[in-house]
Amino acid sequence: MSGQPMEPVQNDDLETGTEGPRFWTRDTLRQVVERVLGQRQFIVVSNREPYIHQLVGEEITCERPVSGMVTALEPVMRVCGGSWVAHGSGTADRDVVDASDRIGVPPERPEYTLRRVWMSKADEDDYYCGFANQALWPGRTPR
Repeated sequence: MSGQPMEPVQNDDLETGTEGPRFWTRDTLRQVVERVLGQRQFIVVSNREPYIHQLVGEEITCERPVSGMVTALEPVMRVCGGSWVAHGSGTADRDVVDASDRIGVPPERPEYTLRRVWMSKADEDDYYCGFANQALWPGRTPR
């Protein structure tokens, strides 16, 4: 982002609905994000990926993880497009990406790009059992 302050979302940006005073639609969400971000690209960076590809027998399956971040931001990404950068943790994640480690998601109708980054098992363990469980959430039992 350019460092410019973002304007708060006003209730007037939402449409009036029959079951309540205001509600979000795909169009109102897109309008608000375009007004706030302008022509900037929407980018999410997280350790959790919104889609995980697993090798089950000889077949590749695609799963959506249960995660608060994924639940909250994945619908926004579907509406606004952009890129989601995350650690590729699935057993078949490397098999489905292009030469730049990217894949269009959701699988049934791609609306944004998932850019996977790769961590070694040691780096992953250091992150979860070290930084995350000792600095971010102290007192949690290492897995």
